[in-house]
Amino acid sequence: MKKHHLTRTLSVGVAAGLGLVLAGCAGGVPAATLDNGDRESLKIAVFNGWDEGIAASELWKAILEDKGYDVELAYADPAPVYQGLSDDDYDVVLDTWLPITHADYIDEYGDEMVDLGAWNEDAKLTIAVNEDAPVDSLADLAENADLFDGRLVGIEPGSGLNRVTQDEVIPAYGLEDMEYLTSSTPAMLAELSAATDAGENVAVTLWRPHWAYDAFPIKDLEDPDGALGDAEGIHSFGGKSFEENFPTLSGWLKDFAMDTDTLASLENAMFNEAEGSDYGPAVQKWIAENQEWVDSLTS
Repeated sequence: MKKHHLTRTLSVGVAAGLGLVLAGCAGGVPAATLDNGDRESLKIAVFNGWDEGIAASELWKAILEDKGYDVELAYADPAPVYQGLSDDDYDVVLDTWLPITHADYIDEYGDEMVDLGAWNEDAKLTIAVNEDAPVDSLADLAENADLFDGRLVGIEPGSGLNRVTQDEVIPAYGLEDMEYLTSSTPAMLAELSAATDAGENVAVTLWRPHWAYDAFPIKDLEDPDGALGDAEGIHSFGGKSFEENFPTLSGWLKDFAMDTDTLASLENAMFNEAEGSDYGPAVQKWIAENQEWVDSLTS
């Protein structure tokens, strides 16, 4: 609102006061801080369809909310997540596979992020088929492609698994004549479920650890050329200001370790035993059953 000019002194005082108000608006309200020195609000990026990351993120959401954090899980594909971490649009992601799957993103954005270390060292990209499929190796898939309707079912086009499949697996094993379908992880799992229920052959891109190995009668095809790479570590990566904004949580995540059996137990509780996509009750029940181990993550 425009004010009438009264005196130079009053004008200067009003201007100074308005300057303070505008400065306060520009800076915003300072972020709330917990007693442990961490900022209260936390945005965890979660990759669409990557169940181990969903499980770990839901676990930490429950743990941190119990300690007074305000936690948001933000679902997105890897490319915008890593760019967002480098800009502090996200605070942390718990599902970075290294040294292979997400290497391109770390090469591009790694200088603006912080590697908080691997919490699982047994991650593995796979090509899986129904347990009674007449092939056991990727080396035999091309010549038996017709038994799988000439199809290999993939996941999200922007995923590291898709890149490895296209750039390494398909040329290594001469699978160019197979129709390689990419859509989403839920779509792939739906095809896997339908085919195994019907007793039909199916070939899908998959990874370990994943609850699908408990839910469906499937096996991994051998990879004699090593096109899928060796076992990887699942790392947590913070945004460029993460350690400054979350000094206590940074330490907890650097010490975080979860073996494959424990992870499979949590995934099974969330994705097999629970109904719907509200994982909160299933996670809380699992935490109660594993309370001593959960408490150790923040002790």
